Amino acid sequence: MKHVKKSVLIWHSPHEMYALVTGIEDYPKFLPWCERAEVLERHPDGVTARLHLAYAGLRQAFTTRNAQTENAGVVLSLVDGPFSRLDGTWRFLPLPPGDGAEAASCRIEFELAYAFANGALEALISPVFDRIANTFVDSFVKRAEAVYGDA
Repeated sequence: MKHVKKSVLIWHSPHEMYALVTGIEDYPKFLPWCERAEVLERHPDGVTARLHLAYAGLRQAFTTRNAQTENAGVVLSLVDGPFSRLDGTWRFLPLPPGDGAEAASCRIEFELAYAFANGALEALISPVFDRIANTFVDSFVKRAEAVYGDA
């Protein structure tokens, strides 16, 4: 099993970052490997979503159930796809603004654990997915700068 853990300080609020991460339908606009993204079902505490990957000649799709805590985090778990395991967590931790106002910056913590369903799939998909997983947070940071401006 592989594990990715990233943490970054960003000059954007937890609310802004939560909006980007939960704006699944916009993923194809800024994630170069995401060919299509769709929300399949909305739940009281989140969504079930399907992402279609197209990268380096490889095409795959997977579905996750995303439990959302408004402006604080998202916990994702595998529903189906080429994985035997896919679990992830986004946390948006406000940094104190110092004057009693709403936090204008936050620390993003991202964790992802994944394993593929079989050796053949792992040999084929792992190099591509490893790159995607390791650049995921950076892609959202760049998107925040494009949408909300440089801090």
